[in-house]
Amino acid sequence: MTKLLFAPTSPFVRKVMVCAHLTGQAGGIELLDSAAHPVRRDPRIAAHNPLAKVPTLILDDGRSLYDSRVICEYLAATAGDETIFPPAGPARWTASTRQALGDGLLDAALLARYETTARPQEFQWPVWRSALLEKVEACLAAIEDIAHELAVDEPTIGEIAIGCGLGYLDFRFPELDWRARCGGAARWNEAFQALPAMQATRPRDK
Repeated sequence: MTKLLFAPTSPFVRKVMVCAHLTGQAGGIELLDSAAHPVRRDPRIAAHNPLAKVPTLILDDGRSLYDSRVICEYLAATAGDETIFPPAGPARWTASTRQALGDGLLDAALLARYETTARPQEFQWPVWRSALLEKVEACLAAIEDIAHELAVDEPTIGEIAIGCGLGYLDFRFPELDWRARCGGAARWNEAFQALPAMQATRPRDK
């Protein structure tokens, strides 16, 4: 059975599992608990991924795939799905760019969280964290601009990444109150988070 090194709070793991649910493969993936951390390397992950990051997918033949972008594309390809990753052409580049937008929001948000949860207080850099949250706000503005174009029922990897990004803000940054500034994105997100694949992968603290 294919195995996934995961963490229940990781938005990038969620992205992979959403793809697994949408392609009907979630039941064929064994979830292996791990303790990914920005400083402390988990040998269980490092044995399969030199970056010691989740998600890491371990195939039946022992090969490993990482990161979420690669794993999501692998799942779509093995399922013969051409909705999540459209064929080459304008739709593919749009989906890929929107994936980069959602992933970029997550990268900035995760670093901002690490600044206060993983870095000792005496070494924290408030200016750096503010700059990261500026990136989050810029991503939110960009998502708001395209909210009317985002699909719900037949999402591409772009919508999946953006949905996981907005879900992570709700999970870890409720104080940002992003809906107050992004009404269109909020309406789309409400419908998107209601999808069974999103409901089944909601982040949770252990």
